[in-house]
Amino acid sequence: MKNVIDTRNHHPIRVLFVCAIALLLIVASNFAIAAEPVLELAFIKQRQKLARLDLLRHPDVRTISIPADVSYKRKMEYRALPLKSILRNLHGISTVQFKSEDGFVANIPVELLSGASEPWLAIEPANAPWPELKPGGRGAGAFYLVWIAPEKSNITPEFWPYQIAVISEIASLPERYPQILPDASLKKDSAEYRGMQAYITHCASCHQINGGGDAKLGPDLNLPFNPTEYFQEDFLRKYIRDPAAVRQWPQLTMPGFTEAVMNDAQLDDLLAYLRHMAQRKQLATDAKLD
Repeated sequence: MKNVIDTRNHHPIRVLFVCAIALLLIVASNFAIAAEPVLELAFIKQRQKLARLDLLRHPDVRTISIPADVSYKRKMEYRALPLKSILRNLHGISTVQFKSEDGFVANIPVELLSGASEPWLAIEPANAPWPELKPGGRGAGAFYLVWIAPEKSNITPEFWPYQIAVISEIASLPERYPQILPDASLKKDSAEYRGMQAYITHCASCHQINGGGDAKLGPDLNLPFNPTEYFQEDFLRKYIRDPAAVRQWPQLTMPGFTEAVMNDAQLDDLLAYLRHMAQRKQLATDAKLD
C-alpha cells in the first residue's frame, strides 16, 4: 500500500548501532590526533606547536648519520631538520632550553647552537620507531637533539636531550635562581665559581641546588644534605666517574662523566663548589620566603 511507511531502516536498535559506530569513529579520530607527537616552541617572538608529520614534511628534512650517538652508544641514522630551520630568530637570546617529557632539562647557550658543531632535530617516523634506550623502555623519540661534529664545540652528553616536549628561550640559571650562587665575596675565577659552571654544564640537567633549577629528574644536591656530607671524597669522585661502580638499581639513569667529558680540574672545581654550597643552605630558605 502506498500510504504505509517503511520503518525497516529506522528501527531503534539499528539507529543506536549506527550512532555508536559514528561515536567510536569520532573518538578514534580524536585519539589519533591527540596521540600524534607535538613539539612546542615557546619564544617571545615565536610561539608554535609543530606536529611530527608536518616537521617530517619540511623541505629541509634530510637523512643524517651520527657516527657515535650519545644515547644509543653506536652509529645511528635519522630523518632530521637543522635546528635553525625551525628556530627562526635567536637574536638577543642567551640560552635556549630543551625540556624533555621525563623532567630532564638542557639549557644550551646560543653560541653553541650557532657554533662549529651542528645541532639537528631528529624526528622519529611513526612507521619506523627508534630502538628502546633500555629493555622494555622507550626510545629517544619523538624529538631528539643530535649533533654533527660535536667535538668541534666540545658538546657534552647533557646537550643531547631526547623525548623533547618544549623548546623555549630562557635566562641563565644564576639570573633566575640566585640561591645557586657561591658567596659574593669570592672571586669570579675562584674554584667555587668555576665549579658552579661545571654544575650548570654537567649536573643542572637533572639536579637542583637549594631548590634552584629547572630539572626534576634527580635529587637536589644540597637539600636536605649535600653529597659531600655523606660520601667519602674518593667514593664521590668514583661515583661521578662511574655511578654503577658504586651503587646500582634498576632505575639508574645517571651517566658517568669520563675525563673526556669532565677533566680532573673541572671535577676538582665541582667538588669545591659542592663543599662550599653545603655551608650555604640558609640562602635557599631565605629565597623560598621571598
